[in-house]
Amino acid sequence: MNKMALKKSKVFYIIRALLFSYILTIIILLILSLLVYKADISSGTIRIGIILSYILSTFLGGLIIGKGVGEKKYLWGMGVGILYFLLILIVSIVLNKSNFSGSASMITVFIMCTLGGTLGGMLS
Repeated sequence: MNKMALKKSKVFYIIRALLFSYILTIIILLILSLLVYKADISSGTIRIGIILSYILSTFLGGLIIGKGVGEKKYLWGMGVGILYFLLILIVSIVLNKSNFSGSASMITVFIMCTLGGTLGGMLS
């Protein structure tokens, strides 16, 4: 029974970390869209904002799960970063059915998400 409660709590921590990560991503993307609308910022600035949203969101997710789980924090943070990336990848494939091709930018996003989550887990 104790192992079952432990597994449930770890699943809860994963869901909570991912939820907070995606909420932060939504907030950052809304701010970016507002800046594009009001200030007409360049595409380079938008790309930097998107990259920062990936890193900050997975970092927050890593912090949250690291504090919740308490052991092997960096691995749990890495897991959150990978799960975060996988959902982004799935959404990207669904929305761009005909245009999707695995590219170097997706590998870069995977590395950023994984490292952001790992760093958050390490610092929790």
